[in-house]
Formats: sequence, C-alpha cells, structure tokens
Amino acid sequence: MATTAQASQASKPIVSANGGGSPPNPFEIAQRQLDEAAAVLKLDPAIHELLRWPIRELHVTLPVKMDDGTTKIFHGFRVQYNDARGPTKGGIRFHPQETIDTVRALAAWMTWKTAVVDIPLGGGKGGIVCNPKEMSNGELERLSRAYIRQVGRILGLEKDVPAPDVYTTPQIMAWMADEFSFLKGYNEFGVITGKPLALGGSAGRNDATARGGIFTLREAAKVLNFPIKGAPMAVQGFGNAGQYAALLGEELLGCKLVAASDSRGGVYNPAGIDPHALIQHKEKTGSVIGYPGTKEISNEELLELDVPVLIPAALENVITAGNAGRIKARIVAELANGPTTPEADKILHERGVYVIPDFLCNAGGVTVSYFEMVQNAYDYYWDVEMVHERLDKKMTAAFHTVHQAAQQHGVHNRLAAYLVAVSRVAEAVQLRGWV
Repeated sequence: MATTAQASQASKPIVSANGGGSPPNPFEIAQRQLDEAAAVLKLDPAIHELLRWPIRELHVTLPVKMDDGTTKIFHGFRVQYNDARGPTKGGIRFHPQETIDTVRALAAWMTWKTAVVDIPLGGGKGGIVCNPKEMSNGELERLSRAYIRQVGRILGLEKDVPAPDVYTTPQIMAWMADEFSFLKGYNEFGVITGKPLALGGSAGRNDATARGGIFTLREAAKVLNFPIKGAPMAVQGFGNAGQYAALLGEELLGCKLVAASDSRGGVYNPAGIDPHALIQHKEKTGSVIGYPGTKEISNEELLELDVPVLIPAALENVITAGNAGRIKARIVAELANGPTTPEADKILHERGVYVIPDFLCNAGGVTVSYFEMVQNAYDYYWDVEMVHERLDKKMTAAFHTVHQAAQQHGVHNRLAAYLVAVSRVAEAVQLRGWV
C-alpha cells in the first residue's frame, strides 16, 4: 500500500437526497470516518479519494400495478461501493424515507464490514422508497420483481449479491431470486442471500447478526476482565436483531435483560425481564410498552440507564455529543448501523466506555450470508452447528485484530476497525493496479 502524502480531505460536494444541510447525513459521516483513518494510515491521496465514493450506482424508476388497478411509480437505488476484494454484497431496504445518501453510506460500511471480518467481498446496498406496511403481498411481490428487472443487469454471484434489510424478508428475497432466475433462463439462487431454506438459504441466518454481536461482546468482556455473567443489559430497538441479542445474551453469556425499547418507547425493570415473554408480548400488542411489572421509559432514557451492557439495535445517530457524557454503560455493542456520531465516539473513548463498532459488531449477518453464497456455489449445505462454529471463529478473530489495532495506535475501536478494513481494501486496490 502506498503511503505518500497526508490524505486529502477530498473534494466533491455531497449530493444529498435530503435536500440540504444542517445535520450531517449518514454518507457525510461515513466519509469523515474514512478521512480520519486515511490520515492515520497516511494513505495515498488517490486511493483515499477513490475510497470516498461509490465505484458505481444505479437509480431506477419502477411502475407497479396496485391492487386497485392504478399504477404507482416507485424510485429505487443500487450502490456498488467497492469491489476490489470481490463481488459486492449488501441488503435491500424498503423504507418510505430511503435516500441515496443513506444507501451510499450503508454500502461504504458494508465495504469496511466485509474487509474487517476478512471475507472476499466488497460492499453494496440497495433501497426502494416505499412504505411496505401499507402494501399488500401482491403489491410487494410486483415491486420486488420490478426492482430485479431493472437492477438485475448489474447483479450476479460474481458481481453483486443482495440480501434482506429493513422491511424486507426471506419471502421478498425468494421472489427476487425467482425473477432473476427467470431472466437468466436457469436457476441462480446464489444471487440472493437470506432466502428461505427451501430455496438454498443457510441454517443459522436468522439470528446471525445478533449472534455475531454476542460473540464480540463475550470477547470484549474477556479483554476488559469484566464479569459478564449476570450483567444487566439494555437493548434499544427490540426488532429482529434486538430480540435475538436479548435471547442470546441470556443463553450464551448469562446476561440479564433489564430494559428494551421499540419505536413507541421502552420498558425497564432492574430486577430483570424475561426476553421470551417480552417477545410474546410484543407479538400480541405490537410494542414492548405495557409489559407487566415494568416502568415505562423513553428511548433516550434507556440509553442513559446505569447498566454495564448497552446494545443500540435500532437507528443511526442516537448517541451524540449531546448525550455521550451521560452514557453509563461499560460496553456499548452496536448492532445498529451508525448509532454513534464521530463526536460521541471521542467522548465515549475519553470516558473509558468500550465501544464495539457497528461494522464489526453486526458483521455476523454478512458473514453467514457469505457462508450461504459458498454453500450455494458448491450445492452442499452445512448444519447449524457448523455455521455457528465458523461464525464464532470469524467474529472472534476479527474482534481481536481490531482490539490489537486500537491498542497499537492508541485510538478508539471504531477508528481501529477502519484502520484494519481500509488498509485491506487499499492493498487490494493497489495490487490490482487501480491507483
């Protein structure tokens, strides 16, 4: 890797789908995080500038027949951020507030995520601006197939492999895989991961993101000499990843869930909450609110509880310069993408809060998606024990590589994770002769 002049703070203006200015959008944050790593690595300015931007992105317009006979026009994106280390990989999001800058940021983070766990993939992401909660199954199927008809030309097992993300499901992945296979004229189920088992999905995929995060939490407790068994734990965001984190934190580490929240608010009981019962309550009522024996709290209050283990598993930018000084957790395990702002990172580091950064902590999902691609490629499938064992090995190795980089450079863990990931991608870029 070339190490010439100090990394440039690059050039192009941000094109924001949000229309403007005040709070930094996720892509600006992703670029700032890269800039900080590039300065420490003394990255070649040309490599740095290349890594600040997607290699390619596709914007599509999708006409879809609705159940009432009208045609509605949807807009979608697919961003392939960097493929120097292998085909790009990343989820597809269905969300009413989806923006190109969010998709760019997530594709960038996927690039660093695949590099930090050392799997031979690059980073990609996709999205459609829609509200799936207001759509029927038939409308969702027609939308999913329309997306693949437009984006399928840049997808493929050797090009770019999507997966589920926000408000997309294994069923949606099945429709997309079927549409792609129809366009190709042969089955290529490996073009999509996160599929149902009957169509070549992998055992162990459902809880992979949370399980990988719990493995890193276990390793963090070891390096900190922190007694994790019985430790109170708060989970902000009681969706798929948050629910599995609560279950596996108890099952694998003996942690005690004391608080959980969703978009409507949170619940707290210092004596402990049964995660199984809380999941059942949410399935019946639609929220954790009202769970018997708990006190109602806000999402903001949950973050500042006096608990040693905090798991943000919901939205980006929830830990900021404004509240970082009040975070009392010993370990923050980021299952969400981008929950901590760059300013908050510095405050938490100065206060001795040990952050397991998002693109390390939540890399279990893409790791098992990679395992799914491998299994699809040679048409032989592993049992769940083998998936768990190989995931544990990957996540543990990645955690210690990042922890050692943090100690060596005297930096916070997110910057350390960037140093590991960016150096690996930069090396591939240079070896391929791109710069």
